[in-house]
Amino acid sequence: MLIRVGYVVGYHLNQPTPMVFMANIHESEAAKAIVEEKVAFSPTVPLRRYIDLFGNKCVRITAPAGEFRIIGHAVMADSGLPETFPIGAAETALTDLPDEALVYLMPSRFCESDLLMQAAWDLFGKTEPGWARAHAISTFANQRIVFDYSAARPTKSALDAYNERQGVCRDYAHLTIALCRAMNIPARYVSGYLSDIGVPPRPPMDFSGWAEVFLDGAWHTLDARSNFPRIGRFVMARGRDAGDVAFSTSFGSADLIQFEVWTEQVSDVEALSVPNALALAA
Repeated sequence: MLIRVGYVVGYHLNQPTPMVFMANIHESEAAKAIVEEKVAFSPTVPLRRYIDLFGNKCVRITAPAGEFRIIGHAVMADSGLPETFPIGAAETALTDLPDEALVYLMPSRFCESDLLMQAAWDLFGKTEPGWARAHAISTFANQRIVFDYSAARPTKSALDAYNERQGVCRDYAHLTIALCRAMNIPARYVSGYLSDIGVPPRPPMDFSGWAEVFLDGAWHTLDARSNFPRIGRFVMARGRDAGDVAFSTSFGSADLIQFEVWTEQVSDVEALSVPNALALAA
């Protein structure tokens, strides 16, 4: 199966403004691209690329005053099959965790695992360790939170989502991560594309956020908003929480004037008919 992914995001800036973007598909997914990913800016600007502390591709620019857009486009190969759950995966003993996983046991800005510690052990202390416990936490978050775009806000944390019981995909992920960490399961935040293939469409399309948990020596997807296997998921960035993986960070005022994201199944012929990236911003 071929899936075209991309976006156009536009801003209005009152003055030249330094910006950082995490606008690329993650290096771990690069082999899936059958049409090479292209990221372009309109108007064109000088840029500098770097890899952050979490292994994410980042771009630094100074956006000019006026209207400014970033455009991304790629065609990805996918099995077309739903994801599989690692049923039976065991928890890794704390003494055996790799050093790089330890940071994902700590509280972070949006995932207050310390403040949710008692609730986590009350809820899941008797659940079988491993995938059964992680999936029980995902199911709890899925049932605890009612999806509501109007309930989203950039400062909302896992504890807020737990108490308010409303939110968007990042809130499901943050609550899942905080509860997993409280139970000594390393958990991290992931942002990326998630298609609506095989499920009723949920307009408007947006970037998605979910969790990954470390079990049996590997990282596994845990998506509490869906809480069932999906088709066509592609990682863009990973971090402790959403604060580490923002699509854009502006060091000054930047008003959002356009935001379009797409993931769509395409034929071989359509995949080769790559639209001009700059034309997408027209």
